[in-house]
Amino acid sequence: MILFITLMMTSHCFLNGASAENMGLERIKKCSTKCSQGLGCKTKPDQLFPPPCQNPAADLNASPVFHNVSLSTVMSCEGRQKCSLHLRIKTVLQLTESIHGMTICTETAGMFTHCRILSFQKASRESMSGQKVEVEDDCTDIAPNQQVQIILKTFPDYCDITWTGTYDAPKCNNEDLRRHVSQCITGRLSYDVNPEKKELSVNVTDMLENHDYHLRLCHKHFICAGTGANALIKKEELVKRATLPYSRPLPCLCIEGWSAMIDAHRVRVCPFKDRLEELWLGINFDPLEEVLSWEPACPVAAAVALCQKREDGICEDLPLSSQNVSREKVTFTKVDPHPQLCMKFTAGSQSWIRCPFVDGRFQALEVAVKIQQGHREVKMLSQINATFSVGLCVKSATSPMCQTTETHYLRLEKHKSVGLNLTGELCKGNACLRIKRVDVKYAATDMHCFDKCDQSFLMLPATKQGTWALTWVIVPIGICLSAIITVALVLHVMLTVYQRRKERGNGGYCTSEKQTDSALNCVVPTIQTHPAHLGGVISAHSPQHGHTEKANLLSH
Repeated sequence: MILFITLMMTSHCFLNGASAENMGLERIKKCSTKCSQGLGCKTKPDQLFPPPCQNPAADLNASPVFHNVSLSTVMSCEGRQKCSLHLRIKTVLQLTESIHGMTICTETAGMFTHCRILSFQKASRESMSGQKVEVEDDCTDIAPNQQVQIILKTFPDYCDITWTGTYDAPKCNNEDLRRHVSQCITGRLSYDVNPEKKELSVNVTDMLENHDYHLRLCHKHFICAGTGANALIKKEELVKRATLPYSRPLPCLCIEGWSAMIDAHRVRVCPFKDRLEELWLGINFDPLEEVLSWEPACPVAAAVALCQKREDGICEDLPLSSQNVSREKVTFTKVDPHPQLCMKFTAGSQSWIRCPFVDGRFQALEVAVKIQQGHREVKMLSQINATFSVGLCVKSATSPMCQTTETHYLRLEKHKSVGLNLTGELCKGNACLRIKRVDVKYAATDMHCFDKCDQSFLMLPATKQGTWALTWVIVPIGICLSAIITVALVLHVMLTVYQRRKERGNGGYCTSEKQTDSALNCVVPTIQTHPAHLGGVISAHSPQHGHTEKANLLSH
C-alpha cells in the first residue's frame, strides 16, 4: 500500500512537471480588460491632446494609489505558427471619490507613447469608494525581445500620482516563441561533414510554413560575413536539404539559416568551433624587412610568443616576445629566420608550435669546421650582411651548464667566408660554440659541442653547412681531374699533328682502288727506321701493292 501511494505521488509530480514544462506562455483567446466584481469598467482611447495634470485632491494624500503592480506576457494564436504576444498588467488600486478611472501608457524605443483610458462606471465607483479594487489588462501588443516602459496614471491625471516601470519581453530563444511566433521561427539545422570533398550537407526542419528558406556559410566576427556559399530552399520542396562547399574548417565558419521574410530572425550553427589548430596557419615572413607576422582568420583569445625549439621538442620562449591577441594582426620586427625559431600559440590550457623556417630556406649563416694540426678552424659564411657573436664555452663534470670563456663578434659581408681560429680549446673535449646573430631583435642561439680532435674533418649540424663543407673535398679533386684531362687532350693533339707531318714527309697516301682486303682501305706508312725488316719501301706502281702491304703489317 505504501509503495502504491509512493508511485502515485511520484507519477503525479512527474506529470505536473512535464505539463508545466510543455505549457510555456499562458494562452488567451482574445485580449480583454477586467475589473473587480461589482466595478464596471471599459476602455477608450486617450485624448489626442490631453490636458495638463491637476493638483491632487485632499483624499489622495493619505496613501499610495497603485499597489502590487505585476507585469507578464501572454500569447494569443490564430494557428500553429501565427501567435502574438501581449503584455498583461495587473494592479490593485485604492479607489476614492476623485478617481474616475486609470490611464495605461506604454512606450518602446523609437515609437510614440500609446495610452488607453480605463473608466469606471459612476454608480459602481461611488459604491466602492474607499476600497481596494483589482484591475487587469492584457491588450497591449509587444514584440519578442522588446523593452517596454509602462506608466500608470489616475484619471483625471493628478500630478505626481503615477507608477512607472520597465518590462523586457521574452526573447526568441524561448522555446515556445521559436515554435509559434512567426518572427522567431528560424528553423532547425542539422549537418553532415564530408572532409574529402570539403562539403557540408545541411538539413532544415521546423521552418516557417509557406516561406522559402535561405542558407549560407559565413565567418563569425562582429557580424557573420558571408563566404559566397549560399542556397535557397523552396517551400514546395519536399526534402529541405542543400550542400554548401567550404575551403577551410575554421572554428568561426558557421551555417546560417533564416526564413525569406523581412526582419527574420536567424539560426546559426558552427560545425568546426573546436578546430582551433586551423587558426595557426598563415604565418608570413618578409626577408627584406625581416618581419614575421600572423593574422588570425577568426577572433580568438590567445597569446603568441617566439620560442627556440630544442632537440627534445620543448620550445623555450624568447624574452619579451609574448603578445596577446584577439582579432588584430601580430607582428615581430627584426627576426633572424633560423630553423629552430618558432611561434608558440596558447589558447586556454593548450599550446601549439609552428616553425616557419624549418626548411632552412631563409637561413643566413652557414658554418663548417676543419681540424688541422691539432686545432679546429671555424669557417662562417653569411648570405647577408650581418653581425654574429661566437662564444667559446666549456662543460665541466660538476655543472651541466656551459661556462663561457671567451666571446668574439664578427661582422660578415654577404657571400664572404671568414675563418675563426679558436686556439686549441676546441680540441680538449667538452668544448662548445654559441653562435647567435646580434644585429636583430629576435634570434635563436646555435650550440655546437665537440669531442677531442680525433678526426681529420668535422661538419657542424647546421642547415646547409654540410653541402658547403663537402665542397672543400670535391672542388680540389675536380680541379685535379680537370688538369689531368686537359694535359691528356693537349698531348693527344700534339701527337696527331706530329704523325700527320711525318706522313707527308714519307709520301703517305690513300689508295683509291678497290683492295682485296676490305679492312685495309687506307694505309699511312709509319716511320721507316728499319727498312730491312719491313721488306723495303712500297711503290705505288707495284702490281702486288695490296697483298705486300698486308704482309708487312702482319710481320711487323
